[in-house]
Amino acid sequence: MTAASPASSGPRRPAEAALASLGHATPAPDPADASAHTFPDGGTWRTEIPSVEGPEALATVFKEAGRLEVPIHRISQGSGVWMLTDAEITEMVESCAERNAELCLFTGPRGTWDIGAATRSDSGGGGLRARGHDAVAGCVEDALRAVSLGVKCLLVADEGVLWLLNRLRAGGQLPADTTFKLSALVGPVNPASFAVYEQLGADSINIPSDLTLEHLTEIRRVSRAPLDFYVEAPDDLGGYVRIYDAAELIRRGAPLYLKFGLSRSPGIYPYGAQLRDVALGSARERVRRGRLVLDLLTRLGADGGMSPPGSRLPGPLRRFTAGADQLDS
Repeated sequence: MTAASPASSGPRRPAEAALASLGHATPAPDPADASAHTFPDGGTWRTEIPSVEGPEALATVFKEAGRLEVPIHRISQGSGVWMLTDAEITEMVESCAERNAELCLFTGPRGTWDIGAATRSDSGGGGLRARGHDAVAGCVEDALRAVSLGVKCLLVADEGVLWLLNRLRAGGQLPADTTFKLSALVGPVNPASFAVYEQLGADSINIPSDLTLEHLTEIRRVSRAPLDFYVEAPDDLGGYVRIYDAAELIRRGAPLYLKFGLSRSPGIYPYGAQLRDVALGSARERVRRGRLVLDLLTRLGADGGMSPPGSRLPGPLRRFTAGADQLDS
């Protein structure tokens, strides 16, 4: 779409030459800030279109991605497995397989849709976490159902559910190539908590879009688990637009998924037909936002290093090894 900078010049910073001519030179990047990690395929970044809530929205995304030439590694959904029929899940699985994209569906009941009033208080209560045994069981039931229909990636918003699903995967009750993605609404904000979620079984971890570039470097010094990062965040996550940070996000945060969200757009969770026009319109615009990010990376000469189409696994990660008997005692 946009001509790349000459390969010999390497990546540049926005307006670098123009500002230098006025005596406002851009500080040189510190090599020590660069991530030393990649995906197993050698790539440093992948793409994700979030909030794709059913087969019709998925078809809209793929049509627009074809028109705008936007490569998509992962499609994620936010309403949950329980809001889709078996036929809808199967259609989404097959459509993603045809286009070599990973499908990630959200697991089960969450506190924000539960009867507990604390989630609507100023403190937010328990947030998205699964309240009580029945909610945990619903999340696990969703996971078992989804993988039986061919889904290989599950979105999780509760650390206990994550640990249980990781143990089911380790025990063979979930396929070994199932991956778990930590929700943006419970994302860690420091290196220690990020490392804990990796150890609990997360294969990619959303971090809030208000973290600084220095925070990314701090996380990368303790973990190589893939980051999920909203380059543009929905309003309920702050509405941040960090398009001009994309190249530096990759340099410091690799391996990471660039997530093309959408601010100033109505929420659509849990999705139903009453929200159809909003869902389809926002799906198209998320792809266009992705094109804007990719064009910027190309202009800066920072578009190299994208994982090949179809790449999905995170590579070896660190896990807690405590057995069930130790945890239950």
